[in-house]
Amino acid sequence: MLEWKKDGWKALLVLAPALIILAIFTFYPIINTIILSFFPEFNLMSFEYGKFGFEAYHKVLTDRFFWRAMGNTAIMVFVSVPLSIIISLLLSVALNSIKKLQGVFQTIFFLPYVTNSIAFGLVFLTIFSSQSYGLINTILGWFGTGPVAWTGGEVTYWKGIFVLTVYSVWNSLAFKILVFLGGLQGIDKQYYQAAQIDETPKWRVFTKITVPLLSPMITYITITSLIGAFKAYSSVVAVFGEAMGPGQSRMFETAVGYIYYYFQYRQTENGSIPYASASALLLFIFIMLLTLGQLAYNKRRNRY
Repeated sequence: MLEWKKDGWKALLVLAPALIILAIFTFYPIINTIILSFFPEFNLMSFEYGKFGFEAYHKVLTDRFFWRAMGNTAIMVFVSVPLSIIISLLLSVALNSIKKLQGVFQTIFFLPYVTNSIAFGLVFLTIFSSQSYGLINTILGWFGTGPVAWTGGEVTYWKGIFVLTVYSVWNSLAFKILVFLGGLQGIDKQYYQAAQIDETPKWRVFTKITVPLLSPMITYITITSLIGAFKAYSSVVAVFGEAMGPGQSRMFETAVGYIYYYFQYRQTENGSIPYASASALLLFIFIMLLTLGQLAYNKRRNRY
């Protein structure tokens, strides 16, 4: 207490700029979102709150577009996240075993992380173009298969989900590889030397030494990947464009896209902001419950 009375004001002075920025751009929007979700008649123009109620939550929870958006998000979460973790882990092990040109390969795999999502989406539009000159359709043409509508107005649901999954996996590999490489390089080499003396098979070394010792990184990557996948929006815009306006298809709309839809296209309607706030709070609850469950599960299994 004496140290706090003596030096506490210095800490507050140093932290003040960051705390002020967090209060304005983080804490206040979160609190305001929670408040607005309980006032379904809130009018942005007159700033009148109206009566208190749960109508916004009722409308969101009974809206088929909300559950479609959550379904699309869930598919991307529970398909792309495990795939990206497994692929990035295998690539990290392979890169860690390379001695020559290791830095070059690491740079190549890290490039997508610093590339703009829209530019990345344009590359995918070329790869998965519905025309015959698209890379995938060109390869299919070698086997006598006609052009497939991977994108565009004629794309079917599962083909579009496949393209989004491939995009999400590819786009998320770079950061995961970087984290796993750091973890691999921090593992004591004595474990591998002991396994080499015992002539342990490589697959057993991977499952019994590498994976258990990387469990803290795997937990971190899993949680951050789940949160990031639940917030997916730019990937849909990058690949399929912003086709979510009135009269347009909302086939691949995600949870964040659903929230954006109310803000962007229904902002002139009373209650649009409370509906968007309610859906944002519901998404937050889903993410929090999933994160807590993941933490509780990994707490019993992690080996440090």
